[in-house]
Amino acid sequence: MKLLIDTQSFIWFFEADNKLPLSVRTVMEDIDNSLVVSIVSFWEITIKVSLQKLTLSGNIETLINNSISSGFEILPVNPAHLITLSGLDFFHKDPFDRMIIAQAISENISVISSDSVFKSYPVQWIWRS
Repeated sequence: MKLLIDTQSFIWFFEADNKLPLSVRTVMEDIDNSLVVSIVSFWEITIKVSLQKLTLSGNIETLINNSISSGFEILPVNPAHLITLSGLDFFHKDPFDRMIIAQAISENISVISSDSVFKSYPVQWIWRS
């Protein structure tokens, strides 16, 4: 299964944070699953680190390199994603999450996120606590 990992889950995974449930980590570590992270997540992380709202164990370059070496596919933003985004209802107000939702819909990818608002959209939402 192809899985788009939202920003917070992605950070928890790489920072080995216990907030990521073992059941979700197990799904992410399953070699039969393909893991995808949006370039939007790296953008969000960069902004939050710059504003000192987030502290990482390494820098953004290290995080990007580690994600690539761990087999994550980095999903760019393309015109189809923007078209999908333009038609999304405003159940979710966060612009980064809205783009991740639009990408998941456009690419027909399941999403791993602790944010239950994702369930309001036509995506397969995966979160097992």
